[in-house]
Amino acid sequence: MRAALKIEKLVFGGDGLARHGSRSVFVPFVLPGEHVEAEISASRGRVLRGSEVQVVRRSSERAQPPCPYFSQCGGCHYQHMVPAAAGAHKVEILRETLDRIGRVEWDGPVPVIEAEPFGYRNRTQLHVLHRGRTARLGFHAARSHRVVAADACAINSPKLNAVQHLLQGMASARRFPRSLRVIEIFSDEEHVQLNLPRRSGPLPSRFWRRCEAELGVGRPGIPLDYRCGDDIFRVSGRSFFQVNRHLVTDLGSVAAAGVGGKLAIDLYAGVGLLTLPLARRFEEVLAVDSSNAAMRDLRFNARRAGVKVRAVQMNVEAFLEGYSRRPDLIVADPPRTGLGTRVVKHIVRLAPARIQLLSCDPATLARDLSGLAAHGYALTALTLVDLFPQTYHIETLASLHRS
Repeated sequence: MRAALKIEKLVFGGDGLARHGSRSVFVPFVLPGEHVEAEISASRGRVLRGSEVQVVRRSSERAQPPCPYFSQCGGCHYQHMVPAAAGAHKVEILRETLDRIGRVEWDGPVPVIEAEPFGYRNRTQLHVLHRGRTARLGFHAARSHRVVAADACAINSPKLNAVQHLLQGMASARRFPRSLRVIEIFSDEEHVQLNLPRRSGPLPSRFWRRCEAELGVGRPGIPLDYRCGDDIFRVSGRSFFQVNRHLVTDLGSVAAAGVGGKLAIDLYAGVGLLTLPLARRFEEVLAVDSSNAAMRDLRFNARRAGVKVRAVQMNVEAFLEGYSRRPDLIVADPPRTGLGTRVVKHIVRLAPARIQLLSCDPATLARDLSGLAAHGYALTALTLVDLFPQTYHIETLASLHRS
């Protein structure tokens, strides 16, 4: 069914929201205030989805996407928007989501920390599309495992695109490993790390000899030293590290700004991006993460930086369940699923004076903030760090004080 729609606003997930009668319609690649014609179809419940969109009345914020694969590849959602407008839209999505899901009303300012909107990613995954004896590299389409062949990515760093070009040259020749389905590239713009998140069998030695000759990398997961300001972080192949090469230093600085005291606990610490700044402000710092590789890296990074950190390789919930000392500060950077009710319960029991909570999903942030507010924690500041320009993803730093 074809319908004329007016886009009311953007919602988390990258779509615009319109109404068709009493039902909501989610439409991709549109902007607030635009009038469009779209083919609409049922999705689930009372929700409709729009496709084959024709823009009848354009927004002044509409831009020409610089990437030829935009709307085919599923990696970007906002390239049709002028970059300067994205921050304000993400702030509104954040406010609305916190209020709707967590009943968390925040009328105060939400500063937006931004950097270059393109060429920012230091890590990417290339998917392999095998065609006979050769292969093409590319990225997944939106909401699909279909591979869109692509020569480069507009949000990947120059080094990542250069490595992709070299790998494509290898894939275009015969004898490219047929068991290779996904290859991950991580880089500091000088050195390269290759990782194999999934594979169906061992890769032949000739593949790694070719990688050594072409890329300088002879095996997967070799630790890479990544400089952030005055610190250098060793990042192993299985360790998490933030993806925005322009803002990774700022994230550590913002999370540790204005804090200090006797004891801080860094939950989901990774390789220590937030831990090292905290260790210079507190007498004692505990860093907790379930990843063995990340904890090995963190211990190494702390020794090299000359700071004292106690690193605990343990599930965060299990650690908190057996811990009783009251910290001055808890910093947490959980996965997209958020802290969850059990971790919130243990944090409340420890009763830190302050909490710094990083989140990449406003819905789970809303639930976590609601749980903390119910036990006396007041939200005192929100900062949006735009780690993922051109995408709908929102990284938020929430600061809370125990009232």
